[in-house]
Amino acid sequence: MEFVTKNFEETQQLAWQLLGQMVKMSHSGALVLALRGDLGAGKTTFIQGLGGALGIKEKILSPTFVIMKHFGVPSGKQFSDFYHFDCYRLESEKDLAELGFEDILKDKNNLIVIEWAERIKKSLPPDAVWLEFEHGGEDMRKIKILNPKQILNSNY
Repeated sequence: MEFVTKNFEETQQLAWQLLGQMVKMSHSGALVLALRGDLGAGKTTFIQGLGGALGIKEKILSPTFVIMKHFGVPSGKQFSDFYHFDCYRLESEKDLAELGFEDILKDKNNLIVIEWAERIKKSLPPDAVWLEFEHGGEDMRKIKILNPKQILNSNY
């Protein structure tokens, strides 16, 4: 399943729309979105769209230097907590243990979005939704869901 967006507003709107479908998916713990793609390919813009869809008012930036940012989600939403990980600078998957990653993964009330997720692939649950981001020229982005059956099986 592939989408093309022409600007950052469309990328954020796509995130909003996909989140509406992904919340219907069955998942063993937290809903995990694993993002991969080159620098500047639209991953953070997509995540900002997710935050907006959840009613998060804080500015969402890539947590490259702190690895993880946590946001509380306003009540009445599907999730109570939103975690944004950026694994670009991780030395090893063991670094996640210090952040309480395993406990965060177990909570069904968590939405976890991970940039550079391929660096921690072994630590992710099998039901993680993988999305690939590509430059499409100028402000255009190609966004592919690499395991779309999960979304299709959730009445999409």
